[in-house]
Amino acid sequence: MTDENNKQNHPAPYGPGQYPPNFYAQPYSQDDEIDLRELFGIIWDGKWWIIAITFVFAVASVIYSLTLPDIYKAEATLAPTEEAQTQGSGEEMSGLASLAGISMGKQKIDKVTIAMEILQSRQFIKNFVERHNILPEVMAVKEWHQRSGKLVFNKEVYNPDTNEWIRDVEPPQQAEPSSWEYVKKFQDEILLVEKGSETSGLIDISINHQSPILANQWVEWLIEDINNHMRQRDIKEAQNSMEYLQNELGETNLSSMQQVFYQLIEKQIQTIMLANVRPEYVFQVLDPAVIPEQRNEPSRALICIIGTFLGGLLSVGVVLVRNIVRQKDEAGK
Repeated sequence: MTDENNKQNHPAPYGPGQYPPNFYAQPYSQDDEIDLRELFGIIWDGKWWIIAITFVFAVASVIYSLTLPDIYKAEATLAPTEEAQTQGSGEEMSGLASLAGISMGKQKIDKVTIAMEILQSRQFIKNFVERHNILPEVMAVKEWHQRSGKLVFNKEVYNPDTNEWIRDVEPPQQAEPSSWEYVKKFQDEILLVEKGSETSGLIDISINHQSPILANQWVEWLIEDINNHMRQRDIKEAQNSMEYLQNELGETNLSSMQQVFYQLIEKQIQTIMLANVRPEYVFQVLDPAVIPEQRNEPSRALICIIGTFLGGLLSVGVVLVRNIVRQKDEAGK
């Protein structure tokens, strides 16, 4: 009875599931407001530090952007030729070869993919640079003068008057760049080969360089060289196949087998003829490269904006750190 009387005289202030009206209130809202005001006060007190540091970064970003050379981009759009899309010999050649007891495999060769990979390969780029003698233009160009149309070389790297490499490097590197160096730069910074959608099958090839004239010229040279390379490659394969087939033909006396060998040899002769009569052997130019009149990079406005923004963030951080250090010093005293 005593417990029941106590419950009746002192009932629970809140029922089940009921909480005080300020239960969900934010207990530190006032403190947060004070901290936010204090933060803005600290930033306002250090406004001259913020302005000074941001200004320095803004000026530095402008100066840096002006030191970067203009890079021009020349590009061309290519399409595979009919010969490249036939993928070589096809099923007919494989069937004829099987009758003669020759295994040609069942894998289809995509000449377009092979040509794109060769175009970006180390050996092809090395031969391209050596064939056209463009090593100084790849590794030592500083800028291009738009008014004179002449290249300016970095005199600390290359002397264009004596054609001598004078750069100071540590071993195992030498004054004249190795094929490893200029091929890597060509692959990473200069050449770009992109394949469009699978339905279109188009290929975009572009060159980035300080000189728009050279960029345009190199695109044309690359297209010509890759077509010639693939042509010579197929001609050599066809000639080797003909030599082998003629040897097999001389060792058989069966008329049926001889007929098969004659047909195979005829196919190889057709391959050689088509390769010689078509200058655009693998790639045909749909949209040729032109000399660009506007630079592709750098984006100087973007560089200045990013530099100024970083300067602003750094300046705010400096002001806050100075305030923390000052408060610790005052507390230590």
